[in-house]
Amino acid sequence: MKREETVKPHIGREDRETEREAVRLSVRAFVEFLLRSGDLEAGRGGWAEREAMQAGAQAHRKIQKSRGSGYRAEVPLSWVQPYPEYDLVIEGRADGIYEEDGIPVIEEIKGTYQDVQQMQEAFPLHLAQARCYAFLYAHDGGYTHIRICMTYVQLDEQIIRQFRSEESAESLASWFLELVESYRKWSDFRISWQKKRDASIRELDFPFPYREGQKKLVADIYRTILREKQIFVQAPTGVGKTISMLYPSIRAMGEQLLGRVFYLTAKTTTRTVAEETFEILQGGGLRCKSLTLTSKEKICLQEETICDPYRCPYAKGHFDRINEVLYHTLCTYDKLDRRTLQEAAREGCVCPYELQSDLTLFADLVLGDYNHVFDPDARLRSFFGEGRMQKDSVLLIDEAHNLVDRARDMFSADLSREEFLSLRRQYKERKEAIYGKLCSTLQSCAKILLDYRKEWEVQKSRNSVQELILPLLALSGRLEDVLSEEEEGQDREQLLSFYFRVSTFLSIHELFDEKYIIYGYPTGRYDFFLKLFCVDPSANLQRTMDRVRATVFFSGTLIPVRYYRSLLSGREEDYAIAVPSPFSEKNRRILIGTDVSTLYQRRTETEYARIAAYIKAAVSCRSGHYMVYFPSYQMMEDLAEIYRTLLQEDETLLIQKKEMSETEKEAFIRAFHDTGGQEAGGHTLTGFCVMGGIFSEGIDLRGEALIGAVIVGTGIPRIGEERELLKTYYGRDGFAYAYRIPGMNKVLQAAGRVIRTTEDTGWILLLDERFVRPEYRNCFPPSWRDVRTCTLENAGEQIREFWLEVGGSGNSG
Repeated sequence: MKREETVKPHIGREDRETEREAVRLSVRAFVEFLLRSGDLEAGRGGWAEREAMQAGAQAHRKIQKSRGSGYRAEVPLSWVQPYPEYDLVIEGRADGIYEEDGIPVIEEIKGTYQDVQQMQEAFPLHLAQARCYAFLYAHDGGYTHIRICMTYVQLDEQIIRQFRSEESAESLASWFLELVESYRKWSDFRISWQKKRDASIRELDFPFPYREGQKKLVADIYRTILREKQIFVQAPTGVGKTISMLYPSIRAMGEQLLGRVFYLTAKTTTRTVAEETFEILQGGGLRCKSLTLTSKEKICLQEETICDPYRCPYAKGHFDRINEVLYHTLCTYDKLDRRTLQEAAREGCVCPYELQSDLTLFADLVLGDYNHVFDPDARLRSFFGEGRMQKDSVLLIDEAHNLVDRARDMFSADLSREEFLSLRRQYKERKEAIYGKLCSTLQSCAKILLDYRKEWEVQKSRNSVQELILPLLALSGRLEDVLSEEEEGQDREQLLSFYFRVSTFLSIHELFDEKYIIYGYPTGRYDFFLKLFCVDPSANLQRTMDRVRATVFFSGTLIPVRYYRSLLSGREEDYAIAVPSPFSEKNRRILIGTDVSTLYQRRTETEYARIAAYIKAAVSCRSGHYMVYFPSYQMMEDLAEIYRTLLQEDETLLIQKKEMSETEKEAFIRAFHDTGGQEAGGHTLTGFCVMGGIFSEGIDLRGEALIGAVIVGTGIPRIGEERELLKTYYGRDGFAYAYRIPGMNKVLQAAGRVIRTTEDTGWILLLDERFVRPEYRNCFPPSWRDVRTCTLENAGEQIREFWLEVGGSGNSG
């Protein structure tokens, strides 16, 4: 029963090409899900093994090509198990099939960094995968016996080890069909839940009256999903972006266009807004499994996050219990958040982080960070690992302006020479052979980095680091060998951390192309820092987006859209729409102070005194709550010293600190939510904050919470090595791409804190003469067409005039 179809290695995809519904999963997912057992351990058999499988692709192909003319590679095989209401489809591709003495041989090839000569037998899950292919092929061809050849290739030295066996088709059939039947409760659950979900979606109405432009936005998102496209949505605060993204996506799910929605954010605060919006839909009758992804450190039930079965009771025997806990959790809860998962994991004595990972396979809505989808190290591998296709999924990317720099970080990697030397010093006295091999390889890597350092004194760039890659591959294998011998403790933790850094560098090097720059610099007398810097992440991001049905980028500040399109997808054919602001321009005033500057050469005591006077003139017009945003902590602190001498009797000054605990952050925001302005007896609260910081985006200050904002400077990032590299790389657009546009995005985000609802009123004062220049004005949203200019002499007068026009009542209306 062969099928020439693309493998869909995940649980729960509907077959829309046939009349019968189907649950499909790959052979690998099938055996790993049902046959896993034992303890949960860090660094062995999980992350490390998966990375080896990816890195072994080239060796994999090399072995297949060497097998001769009678060898068939990547043979598609499948099994359809009919049930009354659906078909269970198990499918995959055998690495290779050939014949020996008239008996077919199924070859399964696995790459590893471990010493294959020390292996005693094949890994049970690998062998189970091969046995599935053996049954499928024997059943299809009517064979009574079939052979299995497990081929392991050690990746850094290309040493091959094989384990061979022969089985009867009858014994394989008994084993395979028993597995199929044990999976039935999972496929039954998936189909029955899907029917409940879809029935609830058909009855689901949009939960609010449509605002201006919102109905068209909802229709545009639905059409994007229907047509399998990508879209950039510039939508100001107040349009209702979150519900406008979620509602059409969920409707598309009910019409079987989608099986899963990924809602991605940069910050926990915006994720919370998505959760609250989803709860509103649930209140309207929606039945969906929503899963909020939490970092391992935050969801762990232990004081120390160490996946050691000897130190963590949840890791000991985790895989023996996980499926029972998983099934109970799915049958009990619809909202799968941190508290729920910790409670379920504690009760079932399993790791909550791993429980969360398994739940992604069954969730309808997955709320997470960008890195859960895009980061090569942190992404959900069961969905977005190499070659995985998710054509029944949509990516909703909230506050997408943040993804540019986040993606550059995700797809960049660095190493320093001292890391290698420090580890060598730690192990050079050990007498065992594996430590000698480790130290020798560490020394080889350190020598290459020293050569790079010498070159950099003459030539400040490189086009390749190929000389370093083979030694790093060898080092990765040596580290795995040592990790298998090391006792738990601080030394092993440091070794594991370094192993991950080496593996990350190797995986990023696989992506290296013309969109990267290699740079480095000496640090200390003999040390050297080396970085693979991804200047343009668009191709790396697009590789992931090509695997899903549709992607929606949305933000209140995607201006200019060509900048974001070039860096986030690189596709000129992507849609881009701008939603009009629902706010009346009469409710807010935007002023540019033209007689002040924050240029570095103008940062004098006189100029700072002028800025402080501007702030006082603005906030003195009416009692209330105000924010003042600065380009740096240093300028903020310098201005604070001056401004304290100008404080009114009824004014309180709050200043953001560089390091703030969660309690301090909450107290800072709570002060603004307390009743202010005239209703508070004329008290004024002024907060000094940093642009691009925790208080300049992702916070909601409605009504009297905030009635005005002063934005000091254009937000341009500090000059640095990487910013200058970006400037050079982008040539004519270099300054805009490296400095102006990222800076103006911070300005627009900070300005967006003032007006949050159609009832809000307030003012925005931009302090820098550069704001009147065309290149900066071109970064303003269309709704800012009524911006005015002012000077220190008339700024207060213009703000007082504004309050009189709106009735002097600020955000209270």
